[in-house]
Amino acid sequence: MTDNMKYDVVVIGAGHAGVEAGLASARKGLSTLMLTINLDNIAFMPCNPSVGGPAKGIVVREVDALGGEMAKVIDKTHIQMRMLNTGKGPAVRALRAQADKVFYQQEMKRVLEDEPNLDILQGMVDEIIIEDETVKGIRTNIGTIYDAETVIVTTGTFLRGEIILGDLKYSSGPNHQMPSVPLADQLKDLGFDIVRFKTGTPPRVNSDSIDYDKTEIQPGDDTPMAFSFETTDFILDQLPCWLTYTTENTHMIINDNLHLSAMYSGMVKGTGPRYCPSIEDKVVRFDDKPRHQIFLEPEGRNTKEVYVQGLSTSMPENVQRQMLSTVPGLENARMMRAGYAIEYDSLVPTQIWPSLETKKIKNLFTAGQINGTSGYEEAAGQGLIAGVNAAAKLLGEEPMILSRSEAYIGVLVDDLVTKGTSEPYRLLTSRAEYRLLLRHDNADLRLTEKGREYGLISDERYDAYNVKSANIEAEMNRLQTVRIKPNERAQSIIEQRGGTQLKDGILAYDLMKRPEMNYESIMEILGEDIVLAQSEFEQVEIQIKYDGYIKKSLAQVDKMNRMEKKKIPADIDYDAVHSLATEARDRLKKVKPLDIAQASRISGVNPADISILLVYIEQGNVKRVEA
Repeated sequence: MTDNMKYDVVVIGAGHAGVEAGLASARKGLSTLMLTINLDNIAFMPCNPSVGGPAKGIVVREVDALGGEMAKVIDKTHIQMRMLNTGKGPAVRALRAQADKVFYQQEMKRVLEDEPNLDILQGMVDEIIIEDETVKGIRTNIGTIYDAETVIVTTGTFLRGEIILGDLKYSSGPNHQMPSVPLADQLKDLGFDIVRFKTGTPPRVNSDSIDYDKTEIQPGDDTPMAFSFETTDFILDQLPCWLTYTTENTHMIINDNLHLSAMYSGMVKGTGPRYCPSIEDKVVRFDDKPRHQIFLEPEGRNTKEVYVQGLSTSMPENVQRQMLSTVPGLENARMMRAGYAIEYDSLVPTQIWPSLETKKIKNLFTAGQINGTSGYEEAAGQGLIAGVNAAAKLLGEEPMILSRSEAYIGVLVDDLVTKGTSEPYRLLTSRAEYRLLLRHDNADLRLTEKGREYGLISDERYDAYNVKSANIEAEMNRLQTVRIKPNERAQSIIEQRGGTQLKDGILAYDLMKRPEMNYESIMEILGEDIVLAQSEFEQVEIQIKYDGYIKKSLAQVDKMNRMEKKKIPADIDYDAVHSLATEARDRLKKVKPLDIAQASRISGVNPADISILLVYIEQGNVKRVEA
């Protein structure tokens, strides 16, 4: 065996989890090999051609703040960008971009090819080589062996993938690529608990065959925006999307052909995503609704394929054509690709540590849909964590584990490893109890230090972050010392904005807390020019306006941090903890929580069980499980 066949880290798969994992480990200086079934499908988008959205868009910003790549690539390759939920508070605002999916793939592939310490190779991995329950390398389907200190599995929906269309079912990965069957067999043989999940896609139609006059235009925002905190060049020539709706005729065709749907014929065995159901599932579950939204999303600048968002289906191809013909604007649509469902294997995620290393096999990490998630963004977040931690383990560093109060990525990972999931997991703002702290606008302030600590943030970027942080802090401190008097200028500006006039002097900091006031109006009252960058003064404004709520959230975080400091011995014998409920004991033994805070979030473990466990640990005579 030659030296060039030995790597510190091997990444299996080059989807959105794989690329972030490979880049993270390589950027930490470790020799990294990324294997993918097809080099032309790196960072492929088999489902909707978009990045971001509620909660997910914040994850993309977090990946960027930690030194990942997704944000930079979508900023260079999108066809449209919109800020969602602008009429609501900052905690739920998020960017969403329509991607040029081919350009996105090409740009991400270029980034990988240019990355020092990273080799990318087209190949199928059939086996992870394991000795003494520890990773030693991998073997490809043509028999080539690569030694590796750590392996990260990011196989997406390829593990024993099966495409389902009507009554047709055949072995395949997404978009009719080769599935990964031997590796799926090995994971099962190793004793991992495996579940079968399902997802799906809608048909694609030719843009020239759409009557856009019957649809509603959905343009991008006029104000240039970006996901990455480093982006300075903005795409200004955006392409619109279009909105239409299903009709009663659409629903009639679906109901008349339900027996042909794989979802209802019994062909589909896997559990599908609750928050992204097929059109037939929506029609059945919400039979009181006369119509459902359909978004027509271009797949790129140099293709006429249009993604029919909202019409995900596993109906036979001829039924899909009938359905399309009943949708306003799509009466004469020419279908270019039929929608389909795909089933695949996933690991039960309670079998992995918060570092994303598996509990059963040392130095084996998993990330993305293999852990039960859905979505490119959730995959990217996990991939970065797995890549950092695979490298950190070899370098003797502590693993990067983000708390629920630090990042949506922390919420995602904690939910998976602590609670597990019975369906493809999707991040939602409602899953984050500290969502006022985990905003789109402050991802860099929350996580740049962490990215720097793990060697993923450049000196130039770190210097810019420090300047921004200092400017924000200095301005907030200044506004607590500047007093505004009830003079004519102040009263006039306040009146123009619909506010109550001042009776006495007031600190600029306190005046800005009024709902009708903003930073610009305060500067106008003071007669000062704005010298801060927009991202800086917007941060000042948000932190001041939500000061009370933020302090309340931070108090809750402090309480949780105290619980997280109460560590649970890794080898504790839960059978020796008397009075624990049977269900709690079983769940604790399965999840193996690292601390009391994590234990308190396990389904089936109630506050009484936590109290009993706390008393037992604090007594000091903890019995250990014999190795």
